[in-house]
Amino acid sequence: MKNKSSNPRIARTWLCLLCFALLGMTSSLSAQDVKKVTGHIVDETDMPLIGASVSVPGTSTGVITDLDGNFVLMVPVGTKQLQVSYVGYIAQTVDIPTDGRVNLRLQPDTEILDEVVVVGYGTTRKSDLTGSVTNVKSEDFNTGLIASPEQLINGKVSGVQIMGNSGSPTAGSTIRIRGGASLTASNDPLIVLDGVPLETGGISGNSGNFLSLINPNDIESMTILKDASSTAIYGSRASNGVIIITTKKGSEGRLKVNFSTTQSVQMLTKLTDMMTYDEFVHVVNTQGSAAQQALLGTARTDWNDEIYRPAYGTDNNLSLSGNLAKNFPMRLSVGYYAQNGILDTDKAKRLTGSLSLSPSFFGDHLKLTFNVKGSLNNNRFANTDAIWNAATWNPTLPVYSGNDIFGGYTEATDNVGQLVNGGTINPVGALRQYKSTSRVSRVVGNFDVDYKMHFLPDLKFHATLGYDYAKGQGEIYVPAEAAQFATTGGRNYDYGPQKNINRLLTAYLNYGKYFESWKSNVDATVGYDYQYWKSTSPAYDELNMEGISQNSIAATDQRHVLLSYYARLNYSFDSRYMLTATVRRDGTSRFGPDHRWGTFPSVALGWRVTEEDFLKDNPMLSNLKLRASYGITGQQDGIGNYNYLPVYTISQTGAEALFGTQYHFTYRPEAYVSDLKWETTTSWNFGFDFGFLDDRITGSFDYYTRQTKDLLATVPSPAGTNFDRSILTNVGNVDSEGIEVTLNATPVKTEDWNWDVSFNMTWQKMKVKNLSLVEGGTATNISAGAWIDGHCVQVLSEGYEPYMFYVYKQLYDAETGKPVEGAYADLNGDGVINSNDLYRYKSPAPDFIFGFSTSLSYKNWTLSTSLRANVGNYVYNGMAMNTGAWNTMSYNTSQLNNLHSSYLETGFQSRQHLSDYYVENGSFLKMDNLSLTYNFGRVCRWFGLSASLLVQNVFCITKYSGADPEVPSGMDASFYPRPRTYSLSLGFDF
Repeated sequence: MKNKSSNPRIARTWLCLLCFALLGMTSSLSAQDVKKVTGHIVDETDMPLIGASVSVPGTSTGVITDLDGNFVLMVPVGTKQLQVSYVGYIAQTVDIPTDGRVNLRLQPDTEILDEVVVVGYGTTRKSDLTGSVTNVKSEDFNTGLIASPEQLINGKVSGVQIMGNSGSPTAGSTIRIRGGASLTASNDPLIVLDGVPLETGGISGNSGNFLSLINPNDIESMTILKDASSTAIYGSRASNGVIIITTKKGSEGRLKVNFSTTQSVQMLTKLTDMMTYDEFVHVVNTQGSAAQQALLGTARTDWNDEIYRPAYGTDNNLSLSGNLAKNFPMRLSVGYYAQNGILDTDKAKRLTGSLSLSPSFFGDHLKLTFNVKGSLNNNRFANTDAIWNAATWNPTLPVYSGNDIFGGYTEATDNVGQLVNGGTINPVGALRQYKSTSRVSRVVGNFDVDYKMHFLPDLKFHATLGYDYAKGQGEIYVPAEAAQFATTGGRNYDYGPQKNINRLLTAYLNYGKYFESWKSNVDATVGYDYQYWKSTSPAYDELNMEGISQNSIAATDQRHVLLSYYARLNYSFDSRYMLTATVRRDGTSRFGPDHRWGTFPSVALGWRVTEEDFLKDNPMLSNLKLRASYGITGQQDGIGNYNYLPVYTISQTGAEALFGTQYHFTYRPEAYVSDLKWETTTSWNFGFDFGFLDDRITGSFDYYTRQTKDLLATVPSPAGTNFDRSILTNVGNVDSEGIEVTLNATPVKTEDWNWDVSFNMTWQKMKVKNLSLVEGGTATNISAGAWIDGHCVQVLSEGYEPYMFYVYKQLYDAETGKPVEGAYADLNGDGVINSNDLYRYKSPAPDFIFGFSTSLSYKNWTLSTSLRANVGNYVYNGMAMNTGAWNTMSYNTSQLNNLHSSYLETGFQSRQHLSDYYVENGSFLKMDNLSLTYNFGRVCRWFGLSASLLVQNVFCITKYSGADPEVPSGMDASFYPRPRTYSLSLGFDF
């Protein structure tokens, strides 16, 4: 038994010695001048601390504790003390006993336990926050197969709504903080990655999904700044909130290796409710003409079965973290993610790598941080027209025709075998004969210098050099025989590369000091930013298979610059009364010289009531802090770089002018406004944070109001005043308000059991106050939102919520309760049904948003789930409208189309585009995640293991009749369905 047990000890000893040699942690000392010190280091629960640093103060002599918390250190004779430290614990300096044996219990650092939150240009303790800020750490992230960072916090934060734009693995998400502050300019929040503000938008080959280029496994925390007190430090880009992403860094101590793998399969859930095969055949035979009945085939094809598939995915991540040398933490990681889409031919692959180095010098006076993250994405995009085609294509036709025409796929042809004009094509052919691929690479890096002045340690200098480079290009290939481009000879061309460059220089001074005699803590920051963006793409031609140009795309060269000066003061007295004041001065090249600069101030007050004598020792109430803030933020995103300048655009192929016998491209002037300026948002926020029973129950409440003026909006231009029917200008204002509630609790916490519960609720409303270009005038309705079949059913109206549905009030048969075709209410009572009877009916924005998550642990088992709910949001069922009338059965005399099942109820002969019959309640309850995890602990001395079974998109409860009530802008038209995902995850740590 003794020999057996010694083998791992020998191996462990050699491993430790190897680590020491590689990391340079040991010193060469002669045997005559040293003595041996041994010891055992544990935490507050007497568990061994692995990798704790043990060193001789003021020297480089040191070691780290082994897997059992033990250490052996050779120290110079005469050494009297050792210093012991571990991340998250209070460092201690202890005397060396005469027997040379040091046993020590480290205590958690309460300053660290008082959570440190990353905010704009610095950090602060959570207890000192005066603004509405939420920090989500990695242990609280959503789990499963996570394709993009924003999915980590979906449903976790009040006031934050995250919606995937589709079920495709290449799709991005729409992120809204407090609903957004604008109308037609950008409502996307500012994303800051390790101090580098990222440019919104996408790049060729990855449009709309720029966050997916970041590996979610590399993220340590995400901080969401919601009110003006916390966001005003970012000035002109902060009206829609800020998300600060902090990636993982190296840690002190021994080298740690972590590997995780997730294997998954995605399955189709719910589809649009079209007529079944039997219903379709019955309707054609009983209601169709002889010519239509003759178009019925003999096959029985489920087109959805033909285009959808189980989709397999994998996500693998390997990381190494530890000390390269004393005071030289590092982290290195690589990741590989691959996911097929449930729609055939759709797939995404991503290879990522990251490196973080953070050495410190001169007794921690100088700290350098180097972070670089790179990714290579290879995507294949499916032809999503196949989704509509599969829903509507004749189910009595076979997939293949039996001949070589159109590549062997059955297509709708006329009586001479020609492809019918205006028809839809075979959905399987639409997918398999269409090949669109892309290659996107991205590198984001930053180099930080933090210097604590030797002559004044309370004064610190920080500088950041940031760089974000992305390159995207792709290819389109469609064979000449494919029906989708049969008239133009297919497609075969490359596009790109588009190159985006983002450069940043940040420099600021920070002074922080506690004045004990005054019971005052002062933290002041002043700084400067320079940020430069450039995006270029070459001209290219869309060629057919014979190399003949079908369309010409002009080259682009877009640039803009932002200069900024900012200052912030945090002051607290006696840990009770807090003041935060910020101001930022921004100058942007996107506006003219007279409107280029803007000033964005904020002020906030906080009162920690539980620090007062009358509440300080209250056994129930452990925390109560009142907060109030006011501030002004700006908006410059979502517009062009040169909208204030006269710009001329070259015409495209087919729009040339004839001069003599030659056609020539011409230039046309674009609409512009020379005095375009900032969109500004003024915000008030009132809230409080609370805790009960020693913070077993914690939470917060916030009420906010916002007024956005000088909206950057696209509105109709007065006749004869410009070169276009609509124009981007500053016009009108919009108001919003909301309530946010967060509640966290740990109802059970014992040695074996732990139960955590988290709940958040958001109520928010927005109202358009003015949209007129003429002061004092009104703009009744401006069409907005998506168009369906040539009709826009949403409007912007003064005095109403934005994007309300603008429709007729449907009348119903008194006996059957069915809608009467073409029968609408005469709302103005003039005896005529016309556009004057349209009314604003419901909004796609929810009244309430709920999030709920819970985690129940018993010993090594953990069961967790997260749910979301929207209440009061409405959806326009465009699929039902567009395919639910008889006139959609045949767009031509040679093709039949399947109908939506609602036709069986309505019997509509023509599409009722503007009927409120199709505006449905889209309220829902979704379970996003369900996971069961078992932590095996240390399987042996060398590694630990955990395993998880996970399900994502578990269920959806809703009254909405369509496939999914959660659709962009409340418009449901041929939506790529969100799949259900089943995963197995394994985690190893060494």
